[in-house]
Parts: sequence; structure tokens; C-alpha cells
Amino acid sequence: MTPSPPNGIPFVPAAGDRRRHPAPAHLVFFHGPMDCGKSTLALQVDHNQRRQGRHGVLLTQGDRSGSPQISSRVGLRRAALEVDAGTDVRLLVRDHWAAGHRVDYLIVDEAQFLTGAQVEQLAELVDESHVDVYAFGLTTDFRARLFPGTQRLFELADDVQRVQVQVLCWCGLPGLLNARVVGGAMVREGATVVVADTAPASSPDDVAGPADDAPVRYQVLCRRHYVRGELGRAPTGPGQLALR
Repeated sequence: MTPSPPNGIPFVPAAGDRRRHPAPAHLVFFHGPMDCGKSTLALQVDHNQRRQGRHGVLLTQGDRSGSPQISSRVGLRRAALEVDAGTDVRLLVRDHWAAGHRVDYLIVDEAQFLTGAQVEQLAELVDESHVDVYAFGLTTDFRARLFPGTQRLFELADDVQRVQVQVLCWCGLPGLLNARVVGGAMVREGATVVVADTAPASSPDDVAGPADDAPVRYQVLCRRHYVRGELGRAPTGPGQLALR
């Protein structure tokens, strides 16, 4: 009888050559600010893997579409499994194996929302089960602090890459930080996770004073304008003092 591992989760052998002939797997983390194309890259990586005959599972949580899928602003989308803080990703993969399905890799979008324990589970799948993991997530939250999932991925990932698509602040400098805008005003306090889109203000209601039911959006800013809380150009010209 095959002994159970210390954590009590039974081993389920994976189908396919990867398990019979172990090869090094990797945990790769792609990160950046909003609008840098993380979800587009996630779907491209999945496409490239499937073209080589590999079988993967797509995971997400809090996708902008509100549906269990990975969706990109350029119009690409693919169905995915929704996870939450209580999901054990090891069991999720082993359930696929038990059903006779190969799992050669995982695509994890919105990885900033993972718990530290879930990142450790991903690392265990890489090291013990030879499953490649490609995670995609935001670098910092609206307070300019690392998400817990992002921090643990920085600590454990074999390869950390910043997504190379450059995002610009309204001033033209590289956008690095994600500002939360409520009712047209930048806020620095509140719940860490508030799912909203990154569309610019498009109506008078979007620039009203903050209120409990005010619209919420996000905007990428350079460090200087994030610190100043400036969301756009003032009506005054260059070198002029703003009148209050």
C-alpha cells in the first residue's frame, strides 16, 4: 500500500509523459500595473502551450467581466475556474488527475488575490508534481503596497518578470502605481479589494464628490502624480499657480 504524505492528501499520479519522465517545472510570475496586458499575455501563454499538445487549467478570481473567465481588454477571453481564499489548488489539480485529465501547466490570472498559503501550494505542485505554473498579477494595490499574494510570489517564484507593455500616466511618464478613484477623487484608505474597471471618467457623475454610492474606478499614475493625488492636467498652464 502506498503511504500517504504527511499532509494527508493522497498522491494521484498525473497522466502523460511529464510524470513518468520528470523534467524541471517552473513557477513564473508576470507582474505590472493595470492596463499593461497581463490577461492578454496569460491567454497567449495558454495558446502557445496548447499548440504544443500540452494540457492546462486556467484559474482566476475577480475577473473584470464578473464571470469565471480570463478576459482581456483587447477582446480575448477564455473560460476559467474561479477560485477563492478557501480553494486548495493542489486538490483542484488532483481532482483533474483523478478524473483522467492531464494537467501539464496552470495559468493563474489575478494572482495578486492569492493567499500566501495558495502560493505555497503552487510551488508544491511545481516541485513535487512537475506542473508548470504561470501566474499573472498586479504589483501593488491602491495604497502602493504589495498585495500579499504578490509578495509571496516575489519570494518563491523561480522567475519574476515585469510585463513589458508600457503603461503611461496622463503626463506621459511611465505609470507605475494604481490609484483608486471614488466619485472623481483619489482615495488612500479602504478595503484592499474593490473590483472595478480602469475606464477614464466619462460623465459628470464620475467627477462628483465622494459618496457611499459614488462610482469607483482605477487609474494608473506615475509616482509623482500618485503622491500628489493629481488625476489630470489642471486648467492652469505650465509654470502658472493654480488659483483656489
